[in-house]
Formats: sequence, C-alpha cells, structure tokens
Amino acid sequence: MKIHEYQAKDLFRRYNVPVPEGRVAFSVEEAKKIAGELGSFPVVVKAQIHAGGRGKGGGVKLAASLEETEILAGQILGMTLVTHQTGPEGRLVQKLLVEAGQKIERELYLSLLVDRATASVVIMASQDGGMDIEQVAEKTPERIIKVYVDPLMGIQGYQIREVAFGLGLPKAAMRSFAGLLSNLYKLFVAYDSSMVEINPLILTQDNAVLALDAKVDFDSNALYRHKDLLELRDLDEEDPLEVEASKFNLNYINLDGNVGNIVNGAGLAMATMDIIKNAGATPANFMDVGGGASSEQVENALRIILADPKVKAVLINIFGGILRCDIFAQGVVDAARKTGINIPVVVRMEGTNVEQGKKILADAGLDLIAAADLADAAQKIAAAVAN
Repeated sequence: MKIHEYQAKDLFRRYNVPVPEGRVAFSVEEAKKIAGELGSFPVVVKAQIHAGGRGKGGGVKLAASLEETEILAGQILGMTLVTHQTGPEGRLVQKLLVEAGQKIERELYLSLLVDRATASVVIMASQDGGMDIEQVAEKTPERIIKVYVDPLMGIQGYQIREVAFGLGLPKAAMRSFAGLLSNLYKLFVAYDSSMVEINPLILTQDNAVLALDAKVDFDSNALYRHKDLLELRDLDEEDPLEVEASKFNLNYINLDGNVGNIVNGAGLAMATMDIIKNAGATPANFMDVGGGASSEQVENALRIILADPKVKAVLINIFGGILRCDIFAQGVVDAARKTGINIPVVVRMEGTNVEQGKKILADAGLDLIAAADLADAAQKIAAAVAN
C-alpha cells in the first residue's frame, strides 16, 4: 500500500526523522494560508499523487510570495499530472503539500528495502540525490552504497557509519545522520514497510540532515497489524478495478494487455501469464482467486475482469485442490448469467471434482472454449484475441 508524501512525513515526525515544516492543503485558499503561517519565503508547493517524477512533470514549484503561492497552487491543484510513473493518462492532483524552503548544501539519496535474496533489509544510499536512482544504478553503479542489515540483529552502529562515510558527510553532520537513519530503520520495521525512500535527503548549510522528500510503501499482507495505516489509504489514487477486487479479498493487479485471466494460486497465475505471453498474446491482469475461494469470489473475479474494456478474451486456469472444480464452475455460471459474456472464454480445469465442474459448465449452455491442457489453452486464447 502506498501513501502520500505528506502522510509519510507525518510518520517521519513520529519517529523523529527531521522534515521541513509544512502541511497539506486541499484548496488554493488553504495553500495560501499555510504559506503565510510558515512565516518566510520561498515556500515549496508540491502536488500529492502516488507517483515519482512530479518535479519534472511540473508538479513541484517554488513560490517567493503569497501572491505567487496562490497562482502556483491554482495551476497545480486540479491539473492532470503526467510523469514517467503515471503513464500517459496521468493523475488528477487533488491535494498539495506546502512547505518551507530550505538552504541546500548537498542532495543525497537514502532508502531502505526488503532484499529477499539475502533475507535482509538493504540500505541503499548515494551521493547522487535528486536524480533517478535507476539511471545512477545503470550508468554509475559504483556510486550506490549498499549495506545489508540482519533483521534479527537490527541496525548496528558500524553500519550507520559505513553509510555516513560512503555519503561523504562532514563530521559535524554525523550525529544528526546517525539519529535519522536509526529512527528510519525503526519506522521501517515497526510498520512492516516494503520500502522507505528519501530523495533527496539534504545536507543544509548548517550541517543538518533533512528529509526533503518522503516515500513509504507498506506490505499489504501485514495491514491487519496496522489498522491506523488503513486510514491513510487514498482510493482515488488506486485503480478502480483493483479497489473493487480488494473488497472480495481477490489478489488482482491491472496490466496493459488484452487477455484476462483467472487462476487459483499466485505461482500458477504467474506461470499462466508467462504462457499467455509465450503464445503471442499479452495478459491484461494478474488475478489469483486463492486456494479456498468461494463461488461468490469466483463470480466477482469474472465480473471485474469483464468490466475491463481492454479485455478481448479470458483464460480460466484452475487446478482443483482446496478450491474444487465444481465450486469454481458454479461461480463462472453465476457470473455469466448476471453479467453476460460477450467475448471468448477459454477454460482449463484439472483436479478435484473436475468432471463435475465440466458437467456444470456444459449443462449451463454457455459459449465456452474447453482446453485439454495449458499448451492447448494458450494456443486457443492467442487465436481468440487474434481474430
């Protein structure tokens, strides 16, 4: 789950991670009021959307007066901001962060991530802050510092010093940076974060370190432990079909292709997507209904996929175990009767009660395309979207 920069900075304040003074505004009038209360200029007016690259897209502006704050807030609020992370459709800006400007000596990069390959938390840092870290990694990987922290041991002093020395911080900033990184790690662990990123982390002219930006992602599977985080969820920033799927505990991710697929099990879903791609088609979604899905969940899964205008055909790939084939088939029939199916649907089922499932589908009189195995299913779904 993603949150906005202003929300991330509120969490930073709880953990004594220094951030600029500022508040969120939902109107031009609020933005102007906050700028006046900050007491000095310039102030920064920043669009709040769940995407990076806002500055390049025109969503971050510096205002030198109240009048300029009003003008810039009016330009940014309500705009459709397009960045390299939003796609060409962009995101509607519905809120702003107004912050005090800072005297920047240097811009740095700092992040914490889960590294599954080493079962550790990796601290990534670079002296090239304010830039796309992907470009730094590609062109000058030697400028990225990586320090691996054993989550059972927690972050150690020597690891903090390794990052600080790698960033070339002056001695006067070491203590401030040590407190920031230590507290950032505590936040990362306490909230089951998958990523915490500060880009840029700035060194000021008086040798203080400050999180000029803040990005935090959480492991959605751990949200049951953090009910307070659910209040930070902004449904306007999420795909409507993904929001709808989450209401029924369906694991759904919208993609750019034209073949919808419904599968039970994440591993099987990934394999199914690969098979679709290898057959010459492109998956329109990841959809895992889960091992113990009910017929109601199956019905809603098909309904959600059929609501996507990009989908030109659907591949249903089920291995009956906990989710029996007859239960799944009944869900498909119920969904078809309620929503109507006007595109090709290929079905491949194996496992528990497969014959009963096939009979339910056959007796329903639906126009479905049966597949003998996965290879046959892939060929048929590719042919369906090619026609």
